[in-house]
Amino acid sequence: MSYPKEREFIVNSFIKMLKKEKIKFDGFAGTATAGIPWAAWLSQKLKKPMVYVRSGSKDHGRENLIEGKIEEGKAYVVVEDLISTGGSSINTINALREKGAAAEHCIAIFTYELEKAKANFQNANVQLHTLTNFTSLIKLAVQKKYLEKSQLSHILDWKKHPEGWVEV
Repeated sequence: MSYPKEREFIVNSFIKMLKKEKIKFDGFAGTATAGIPWAAWLSQKLKKPMVYVRSGSKDHGRENLIEGKIEEGKAYVVVEDLISTGGSSINTINALREKGAAAEHCIAIFTYELEKAKANFQNANVQLHTLTNFTSLIKLAVQKKYLEKSQLSHILDWKKHPEGWVEV
């Protein structure tokens, strides 16, 4: 967020991905809080509406869960920065659907590629599209000599069972 050159690269990469995947949409929905700026920059650049979904309803004012106007029947792309289990993205998708919007795609910068996230997105009938992932990151770290090749299998094993990884 703090680096304009890198931020522009990520926003443009999202736009290329949306075009390449031929994703049809009417607007963007940012997840609170990390997805909000990315959704805002995308919506501004593509001249599309944007909303964001809180992790919980406000306890004052109108007690909104969703900020912005949801149009029933319109398709929103959910925007997230990082996918671990997919929980916040799925919460956003469910909130949009409860208001009559379509939410079939989620875009994110990065995913840890956890099985739990894969199952969560499948169960919600949502396609996840990311710019990069854990496997690519770790392989690049080995290639750039940030990690030893001998560490690769141990680190990739984390992805299979992250909850009990320390005990393995």
